[in-house]
Amino acid sequence: MKKRIAVYLLIFISTFLCYQYGRSLWYPVAIKVMGKQTVADVIELHGDQTKKTFAPLFEKSGVMYPPNKLALIAFKDSKILEVWAANDGGEYSLITQYPIQAASGVLGPKLKEGDRQVPEGLYTISGFNPNSSYHLSMKINYPNEFDLKHAKKEGRDQPGSNIFIHGRSASIGCLAMGDSVIEQLFTLVHKTQARNTIVLISPTDPSKHDLIVPNNAPVWVGELYEKIYDQYRLINKL
Repeated sequence: MKKRIAVYLLIFISTFLCYQYGRSLWYPVAIKVMGKQTVADVIELHGDQTKKTFAPLFEKSGVMYPPNKLALIAFKDSKILEVWAANDGGEYSLITQYPIQAASGVLGPKLKEGDRQVPEGLYTISGFNPNSSYHLSMKINYPNEFDLKHAKKEGRDQPGSNIFIHGRSASIGCLAMGDSVIEQLFTLVHKTQARNTIVLISPTDPSKHDLIVPNNAPVWVGELYEKIYDQYRLINKL
C-alpha cells in the first residue's frame, strides 16, 4: 500500500513539474494538435469576465472602462504590479494591484543577454502573444532607445531581448503574473490599446523609498532613476 502511494505521489509530482517547468517542450505540441488561438479569440474568451472584474474598480476610481490611458507600474523589491488609469485629460487613479508571481535577478537595470535581470525604465507594449508558452504574454519594448544608447557607449552588443509580462509563476528576466491575472491584463491593455499604455519598472516604490543606485552600477543609472522618479511622480502626483 505504501509503495503504491509513493508511486502515485511520484507520478503527481512529475506531472506537476512537467506542466509547470516543461511547458516550452509540450506546449508547442499541444498547439499543433489544438490549433493556434488569435488575439481576438482571447479577448472574446476573457472580455466579459475582465469587464466584470474591472468595471466596479474603475467606477469606484471615477475612471471609465476601458480607460483612455493606462499605466502598469512594477516594483521589483516588493514584487508588486500596480494598475493605474485615467480618462482623457484627467489625472491617473490607482485601480488595483497584483503580486508578481516571479521575477528573477536583483535590483538594477538589465545589461546583457542571459543576466536574468528584469529591466528597469519606461517601456511600452510592443506585441501580444495569445499562444505563449507562459499561457498569454505581452512583449515590452526592451531595449528601448535609452537602453540601446548606453549599451552602444559601453560596447555591449547583446543587451538582451524578449522581455514579457506573462502568465504562469516562473520567469527569467520577465514579470510572471499568474494565468488569471495575465488574462485580465492582456484584455485590459488590448481594450485600452497598446499605444495608450505605458509600463514603468522601478527598483522600488518611489512614494515609500528613495531610488538608490546599486553599488558597482554604471554611472548612467542615476539618470535612469531620475527618469523613473519623474514619470512616477507624473502618474502618482507626488
